[in-house]
Amino acid sequence: MEKQVFDSRKRPLRDLRISVTDKCNFRCQYCMPAEIFGPDYPFLPQHKLLTFEEITRLTAIFTSLGVEKIRITGGEPLMRRNLADLIRMIRGVEGVKDIAMTTNGSLLAKHAKELKQAGLDRVTVSLDSLDDERFSKINGRGYRVEQILEGIEAASEAGLGVKINMVVQRGVNDQDILPMARYFREKKHILRFIEFMDVGNSNGWRLDQVVPSREIVSMIHCEMPLEAADPNYYGEVASRYRYVGEEGEIGLISSVTQAFCSTCTRARLSAEGKMYNCLFASSGEDLREPLREGKSDGEIRELISSIWLRRDDRYSEERLKNTPGIAKRSKVEMSHIGG
Repeated sequence: MEKQVFDSRKRPLRDLRISVTDKCNFRCQYCMPAEIFGPDYPFLPQHKLLTFEEITRLTAIFTSLGVEKIRITGGEPLMRRNLADLIRMIRGVEGVKDIAMTTNGSLLAKHAKELKQAGLDRVTVSLDSLDDERFSKINGRGYRVEQILEGIEAASEAGLGVKINMVVQRGVNDQDILPMARYFREKKHILRFIEFMDVGNSNGWRLDQVVPSREIVSMIHCEMPLEAADPNYYGEVASRYRYVGEEGEIGLISSVTQAFCSTCTRARLSAEGKMYNCLFASSGEDLREPLREGKSDGEIRELISSIWLRRDDRYSEERLKNTPGIAKRSKVEMSHIGG
């Protein structure tokens, strides 16, 4: 029987983000810089990854605590073989109302149709520029924009909901804000601009590289008038703006300048089965070993509930207030637990 749990700041557990692999075929500087994640980097061996059966069992336990929305992440989730099988298994879990996936889009054209047939509802595709030279430099592996756009269109044609995420960095791709807005406005896909965040410990984050969301809104509004729109649901991370007189919209994810910790309802499950209460967490709680030691669903449910009940994370609010020591805190890498 479902029992909604709340953390120490009265935030409900509603969303679960599941990383299925710590590997990715991109080497974006803000996530997996090539000088660190090189050929000899010790990625997780197969036996340490949660199996599809273990992920599905944990999903069912999380839904018994109030989780309704599942997001599949990585690394790059489509590097995990037979991912559609996992989607199908999660789709069969009672209480799951929505299944989404975050992807870099490079493998999406090949898999979009089978993912939709398996029960995936939506995809969010990361794309930081429409300029091939810049995009190739950003992804670190020479992938071209056309391949990602083909994946986006394949997902749309398959009937998946599609959103595009752009991480904006001053001096890197801020000149692409308007071209991206124009292109996806015409394509009628929602584009979301993400402030460059200090995720992990290796992306070289600097505050002066952050382009504040208000600046992005102002820039677009001068050419394509915008009006604020209400949130779709409690805890929505993106602030919404609609093009005046149209149904099309953009979103702004402003973790740096407008922290939204107070309504965060997301738990994260890493590829090796650790539960993290925050994208910026320093450590996670192991759920894999209790599973493999034969603990009952009830015992694991109590463990998850106790982890959430004592949750007090609010890193972005603390960063915003310049809380002493916050900048020196060690954090889990984003490639390990997804965005």
